Amino acid sequence: MEFRIKALDGALGVTSQVLDAVDESDARRQLELRDLQVISLTPIRRMRLFARPAHLQLAVFSQQLVSLLDAGLSLVESLQALAERESSAGASQILHRVLGRLYEGQTLAAALAEQPSTFPPLYIASVRASERTGALRESLARYITYAEQADALRKTLVNACIYPAVLLGVGLLVTLFLLGYVVPRFSAIYADVGSDLPAASRVLLEWGQLMDAHGGLMVLLLIGVLSSAIYAATRPATREQAGAWIARIPAVGHQLHVYQLARLYRTTGMLLRGGMPAVAALEMSSGLLRTDSQRAFAAATQAVREGQSLAQAMEGNGLTTAVAARMLRVGERSGNMGEMMERIASFCDEELARWVAVMTRLIEPILMTIIGLIIGVIVVLMYFPIFQLAGSIR
Repeated sequence: MEFRIKALDGALGVTSQVLDAVDESDARRQLELRDLQVISLTPIRRMRLFARPAHLQLAVFSQQLVSLLDAGLSLVESLQALAERESSAGASQILHRVLGRLYEGQTLAAALAEQPSTFPPLYIASVRASERTGALRESLARYITYAEQADALRKTLVNACIYPAVLLGVGLLVTLFLLGYVVPRFSAIYADVGSDLPAASRVLLEWGQLMDAHGGLMVLLLIGVLSSAIYAATRPATREQAGAWIARIPAVGHQLHVYQLARLYRTTGMLLRGGMPAVAALEMSSGLLRTDSQRAFAAATQAVREGQSLAQAMEGNGLTTAVAARMLRVGERSGNMGEMMERIASFCDEELARWVAVMTRLIEPILMTIIGLIIGVIVVLMYFPIFQLAGSIR
């Protein structure tokens, strides 16, 4: 946010300038650091219909920061170098704000926490844990690995959904074209045909007559239904209900549970390896689970807080698989629970990837068969009166 300020400078007198800051208090703090006495401070409000929010590529930033730290630069020098070479004005402003907080004596985690839209809570927690152990570079490297693994799993799921989604969309468009354009034309041709038709053909031709008479109204109704469906899909409550309904499907529900466990174990393992206590790491990871699993996770966290082993708490509340339970017990005996949790997450990723590959090979022919049957039935019902007329002529 930009502010137009008028301030008193001991050397130059009254000065006017434009200052970029998070809010008014941040702007006043920046002026105090520069020994300027504020006379007036007015926010500049601009109409930006197509403005893009300030964005910092977190993975690239972390990799570059690790490289500079490895080269021997201090944290402040590394951030200054990144801010100066950043091509995006918004990202450069974010880094300069972080540097400003470091100059004030704040820790890096506290400075990052003031930019919640750029740095997620998990990233801040990793940095905060590294500040206790003095291993910032290692913590950032672990977060980079975590982000790459999570992104790879997400891409696997998205890529598996692309072809079925395209196939379903094309089939839907063809069906709508038949029902909205072709069927009304056939119904007009068959309007004077008095031959007996099957009930399905009569319903289809009546639909064509309805579209021919009230096509505009039906299009508006279809747009309204689609808009309502899209709006409902963006609501968290709707997505939660849809997720709960999908989770009741036996095979799909189990794989959704495995997907949740992969995210949970990878996040918790990374925090544990960064030096964060077990209970704090579990509390930080609770938001990764669905609502129906959070109660069990809260019970497991409470059990760990009361002194129960992590393996027993997770297994007792249904937050493990058969393999994960054994690996957790091995991790407790070896004292390397963080690394073991990350191995469990990788094992869950592999299981999920295999299942997605199998289901993709099954869903594609099933969708093609269903769409082909729907289009074929519509075409046959449209041409059935012609078959009837041909039979009557003979």
